[in-house]
Amino acid sequence: MGQNKVKEASYTRLCKTKKILTVNGKFPGPTLYAYKGDTIIVNVHNRANQNITIHWHGVKLPRYPWSDGPEYVTQCPIQPGQSFRQKVIFSQEEGTLWWHAHSDWSRATVHGAIVIYPKNGTGYPFPKPDAEVPIILGEWWKKDVDEVLHLMLATGGDPNISDAFTINGQPGDFYPCSNARTFKLNVDHGKTYLLRMVNADMNEIMFYKIAKHKLTVVGADASYTKPLKSKYVVLSPGQTLDCLLHANKRPHRYYMAARAYSSGIGVPFDNTTTTAILQYNLNYDQSSPPIRPSLPYYNDTSSAFRFLGQLKSLNSDDYPDSVPLNVTRMVTTVSVNTFPCVSATNASCEGPNVTRLAASMNNISFANPDFAILQAYYKHIKGVYGTNFLSYPPLVFNFTADYMPLELEVPRLGTEVKVLKYNTSMEVVIQGTNLVAAIDHPMHLHGHSFYVVGYGFGNFDEKKDPLAYNLEDPPLRNTAAVPRNGWIAIRFRANNPGVWFMHCHSERHLTWGMDTVFIVENGERPDERILPPPPDMPQC
Repeated sequence: MGQNKVKEASYTRLCKTKKILTVNGKFPGPTLYAYKGDTIIVNVHNRANQNITIHWHGVKLPRYPWSDGPEYVTQCPIQPGQSFRQKVIFSQEEGTLWWHAHSDWSRATVHGAIVIYPKNGTGYPFPKPDAEVPIILGEWWKKDVDEVLHLMLATGGDPNISDAFTINGQPGDFYPCSNARTFKLNVDHGKTYLLRMVNADMNEIMFYKIAKHKLTVVGADASYTKPLKSKYVVLSPGQTLDCLLHANKRPHRYYMAARAYSSGIGVPFDNTTTTAILQYNLNYDQSSPPIRPSLPYYNDTSSAFRFLGQLKSLNSDDYPDSVPLNVTRMVTTVSVNTFPCVSATNASCEGPNVTRLAASMNNISFANPDFAILQAYYKHIKGVYGTNFLSYPPLVFNFTADYMPLELEVPRLGTEVKVLKYNTSMEVVIQGTNLVAAIDHPMHLHGHSFYVVGYGFGNFDEKKDPLAYNLEDPPLRNTAAVPRNGWIAIRFRANNPGVWFMHCHSERHLTWGMDTVFIVENGERPDERILPPPPDMPQC
């Protein structure tokens, strides 16, 4: 991928120019192309004035967590003026993924697509499209994103909501000073286009739709799916989709549009709509406005999970499933929490009832150490993390009740990890709670893909709910949304030795502590052990 410089660049959006962090001056950043099974070296040079790390979202990096990227989990950050040669090892991934910064809130502008083609000599499990197009959904603030983060941390309250959503870096026709640069996709009538979709938003699950056109979903998170025709699609932050668009409608101009799905009651969110234009390459009256789509409403939970629940893995002879059947079950809650105010003034306690907002998994609000957990594990350095992340919630209550005692809202602050034996077949049930502010949580696991074998609303029932699991063709994802006041059940084999982050991909929840770490121990054979670190690991 050559020389890749993280540096500031000036960009104008919404009538306002500001400096943003970019890779090579581009927003969105450059696309990384690979073939299935490739190994690629990416030289990352930090020419900015702040620390940076880069994560290859959904790339499993077998036995090589050193390049994974989350700050103080697998590495200390690349400091200004320093470089890091990151080895990106592809294995089973095939389709669309993405890369992004994994330090502070830099990923708002430091991100781009990853395209993984089938191995030479093989093809797609669907008719080859005539062309492919990246569709990257993003989120834009007029203010500096660092300022948004630091204000959130200073006040203890919610962050300022974004001012716009974007499609391929552009807000679209319904924002000020934006319609001249709206992204346009020119298509030939009768041809088929592969849309490589990424939700790079910071905090919002998104509905996306093209007026008068259906999309056929053929892949999700770089794993093929059974073809699914739909009038709209849903992507959580961190998720990707491969969708076929058949340009077979009346030659005209049509809006594609995206807006938030937000189910939380009283939770602020950006309710604007980003658009781009699909236009046919034929003679017709270009003066009439593009046709608009009708998107599902902001809190349309049934539409959101109807789509997500219909996704199935391909599970064919060429792409067989391997769903773990005999599993070790672990249950974790995911909650928004509060810490009591300890400030002499109330200025830094803008959470509910004069508190500071937090978040947790199994009632532990994750505290980033000041030394990388992977390096501490590999070098047997004590005192960086604990191994007391529980396999079951420490407090069992009606997780989705309407009213709860206030004392349940306060988590424990800690850096606790879960250690797994090599090749353990895991089931992780992730249970949302109604503490403070119930909302959907897009949960992402590094180093592994997982099968989403079940989901539901209310409290998980260990006896009844597993009877309805899909163990035949569940979707294989790396990020999956836990419904508001509901649960998901995921299964994976812990067959990738290393230190792997698990967290909510809503950036404010990650910052507040809705995170943990899985340490997968080495196996017995040489090819089941972590590979040695590179010589230029950033120093702590």
